[in-house]
Amino acid sequence: MNPADTVFTSGSVITMDPSDAGATDLAVTGERITAVGGEEVRELIGPGTEVVDLAGRALLPGFQDAHVHSVFGGLELGACDLTGTTDPAEYRRRIASYAAAHPERSWITGGGWSMESFPGGLPTRQMLDALVPDRPVLLANRDHHGAWVNTRALELAGVTAATPDPADGRIEREADGTPSGMLQEGAVELVGRAAPRPTEEDLVNGLLRAQRLLHSYGITAWQDALLGEYGGHPDVSSAYLAAAERGLLTARVVGSLWWDREAGAEQIPQLVERRKALRSGRFRADTVKIMQDGIAENGTAAMTAPYKDGCGCATANSGLSFVDPEALRGYVTALDALDFQVHFHALGDRAVREALDAVEAARHANGPRGNRHHLAHLQVVHPDDVPRFARLEAVANLQPLWAAHEPQLDELTSPFLGEGLAARQYPFGDLHRAGARLAAGSDWPVSSADPLEGVHVAVNRIVPGGDLPSFLPRQRLDLTTALAAYTSGSAYVNGLDDTGVLRPGHLADLVVLDRDPHSVPPSELASLRVEATYVGGQRVFGA
Repeated sequence: MNPADTVFTSGSVITMDPSDAGATDLAVTGERITAVGGEEVRELIGPGTEVVDLAGRALLPGFQDAHVHSVFGGLELGACDLTGTTDPAEYRRRIASYAAAHPERSWITGGGWSMESFPGGLPTRQMLDALVPDRPVLLANRDHHGAWVNTRALELAGVTAATPDPADGRIEREADGTPSGMLQEGAVELVGRAAPRPTEEDLVNGLLRAQRLLHSYGITAWQDALLGEYGGHPDVSSAYLAAAERGLLTARVVGSLWWDREAGAEQIPQLVERRKALRSGRFRADTVKIMQDGIAENGTAAMTAPYKDGCGCATANSGLSFVDPEALRGYVTALDALDFQVHFHALGDRAVREALDAVEAARHANGPRGNRHHLAHLQVVHPDDVPRFARLEAVANLQPLWAAHEPQLDELTSPFLGEGLAARQYPFGDLHRAGARLAAGSDWPVSSADPLEGVHVAVNRIVPGGDLPSFLPRQRLDLTTALAAYTSGSAYVNGLDDTGVLRPGHLADLVVLDRDPHSVPPSELASLRVEATYVGGQRVFGA
C-alpha cells in the first residue's frame, strides 16, 4: 500500500463505530481515511507523510450541527452583539457604545439579548430611546422569535396603535394600545422589512466569520435551518453559493429552503428550481424547512393543553399552528414524493404531533423513501408520540443546551405550562429508549454553537458550571449516545453517509480533543477543548 499523506498516532481514536473499539492510530490519504487500528497503521508512514502525535489525546469524527443559523450568527458577531450576558446594564453599555462607534449606520441592528433580563421577558422602547433617540434600533432576542425596537423604528415602519397583530405574531402594547417596543414572531417583519438589507459581501463575511467559529468548535458540517426571507432576515443562499464558487467554503453545508407559511403548494415548483440552482462544491439545498409553531416563552408553541396564567389558571391560549395541520399533511406528502427532506420546527407537543402526522401521511401515500425527515427542538413531546419517531423513521433533532434549569426555563416557561406539559420537556432519554434516531444541533446564535457544551447538558441535564439540580434527570443520555447525536446522527440527517464514523473509505472530517471524553468526569465534559479540526484531511482549525 502506498504511504499515507497523514498518520495520527498514539491517541484514543473514538470511531463511533460500535463494532470497532480500541484504535490508537488513523491514516489519511487525499480526502479519505485509509486505515484505522493500532501500531500497524504506522507502516503507512513514508518520507512525505505528516505524522501527528496525538500523545494520548482523542481523535473523533468531526462534529456536525443539524440545526444552525450560521450566516445570521456571523452577521450578529459583526453587529451590535448582546450575547454572553444577561445584565441589562451591560446591554445598555454595548448598545450605546456600538451606536457611538458607528455614526454612519442608518439603523442599529444586532441581537442576542435574553428574555430573562426583563420583567415578563418584555423590554420597552423607552429603554432604547434613552440610548439611541435619533436612529431606528432593531435587536433580535436570543431565540430570534422576537425583537426589541425603539420608537424611531416603529415610526419609520408605520407601526402604531391602530396596526393589527399579524396572524402569526403579536405586537406587545402599552395600556392605550401603543406598541411597547417588543414584537413577537411574525410581527418582527413589520419593522424588519423597513430595515436596510445587508449586501452580498456582508453576507459572505458573516458566513466566513461563522465558519471560523464553528471550525474552532470542531464542527465540519452543518444544516443551515433557514434559507429564505423571514422576520426581517435576508435570504442568505447567495452567500453560500458565492463562498463555494470562490473556494472559501471549507465546511460541508446542507441548506433548508424556507417554506412560506402565507402561501401553499403553489410554491413547490419554485422550491424545485431553487434546489437545482443552489448546488456548488460542498453546498447543496435539498431540504425544506417548515416552521409549525413558535416558542413556549411567548405562548406561541402549539400545545395539547392550554397555557396557564400567572396565577396558575388555564387560559384560552394553547399556542399557534402556523400551517394548517390538514394542509401540512398534503404539503409534506408532495415534498416527500419529490425527494425533499423536510426539516420541521416543532417545539410544542401539538406541533410535534402535527409534524409526525404529516410524515405518516407521506409514508402512507408514497411508501418509505428514505428522505430522513427530522423534527427540531422537541421541547414538549406527548408520551403517545414518543414511539412514533422510530416507527416513522423520523429523526429527533435535539438542541441539548436548553434541557437544563436556567431562568428562561424556570421563570418564563415551566410555570406557564402546568405540571402535565412541564414534565414532558426535552424527553431525550425516552426518545432514545424508544428507538428514535437522534441528531443534535445548537440553533446558534440562539444558544452556544459549542457541541461539547451540548454534550455536557445532554449527559448531565445541568448547564456547565451550574449548581442547580439536574432537570428531569431520567431524560439524561449516556456519553456515547450524546456524542453519536453530534457525529453519526447529524451526519445521517445531513445525508453525509461517508462521514460521522471513522472507518476506511470515509471522508477524513476529524476533530482532535485535548482529552478522551470517556476519561473525564461527567461534570467536567464542557471543559474539553478542541485542538484541531480537519475537513477532507485538510486542517481548517488549529489551537
